[in-house]
Amino acid sequence: MPLRLGNLVLNDLVIQSPLAGFSDLAFRLIGREKGMEFAFLEMVSANALVLKNKRTLDYLKTVPEDRPLGAQLVGCEPEIMGEAAAAIEDMRFDLLDLNLGCPVRKVTALGAGAALLTEPAKAEAVFKSVMKSVKNIPVTVKMRKGYADESGDEAVEMAKIAEACGISAVAIHGRTRAAGYSSRSDPGVIARAKAAVKIPVIGNGDVMSGPDAVRLREQTGCDAVMLGRGGMGNPWIYAEVARALRGEDGRSAPPGADEIRETLLRHFDLKLRHQAERVAVLEMRQIAGQYAKGLPDAAGFRSRMHGVSGVAEARRVIQEFFRS
Repeated sequence: MPLRLGNLVLNDLVIQSPLAGFSDLAFRLIGREKGMEFAFLEMVSANALVLKNKRTLDYLKTVPEDRPLGAQLVGCEPEIMGEAAAAIEDMRFDLLDLNLGCPVRKVTALGAGAALLTEPAKAEAVFKSVMKSVKNIPVTVKMRKGYADESGDEAVEMAKIAEACGISAVAIHGRTRAAGYSSRSDPGVIARAKAAVKIPVIGNGDVMSGPDAVRLREQTGCDAVMLGRGGMGNPWIYAEVARALRGEDGRSAPPGADEIRETLLRHFDLKLRHQAERVAVLEMRQIAGQYAKGLPDAAGFRSRMHGVSGVAEARRVIQEFFRS
């Protein structure tokens, strides 16, 4: 059964979450080549967008083949969030998400991200302002289990508020802001939210394979699954999870070294096409290590990649590692 989010219909029940510093255009394009249907670009600040900050506008760059695509806003001032939401709609994104999950101190210290979970009245004002500003695209909310409260009550209450404000769906990550990524994600809070609201609930947390996604749906009844870090260095995961959720074969055979090498080099080419060469080389140092995770001498490869300074050298180090 497809996932309906307002006027957006997704055939696969797999969504790539926003990943600050990772879910850029090249990441999304290589994912789509391997089976990704829907993705979010990196989270952007509502304040920075309203001020037309150049770096923020760069985050929002896309190409026609990068669809369907969602944008995510972080902020806590209702008027500014409404103005930024209208700008996102004018840019013709397919969906807008509101961030109530970011755990980073520089965000929560301003009262935004996961900090909004502790201020339901303020969050409600943000939701209403955004819904008043957006006319045609669906709006969703991504949140954590809570700020520090492990009960899950904050997320369940926020899901109810979101539904009452006309939000199309909520995505819930089963960890608190205080827990970071240090504990197992709690599927119980996702199940509680699913029972409390009629809008779609998207489950998020610890999905690293097709069987993980199936298990999360069985445990929670969630309508779809959101991937986070599982897509880093592993663009094959989208097709695997989609197949598993359709009831087909669970875990796929891992790609061989040749396929990993060619995919990594293709990822590098996409970054060079859409970014300055210096930035692409610097960022590929870390990305290459993600592709090599679990392979023999992956640590040595990461060390060698961190020493590269140019395109030709980076390609040579990649070729040598995978040939060996």
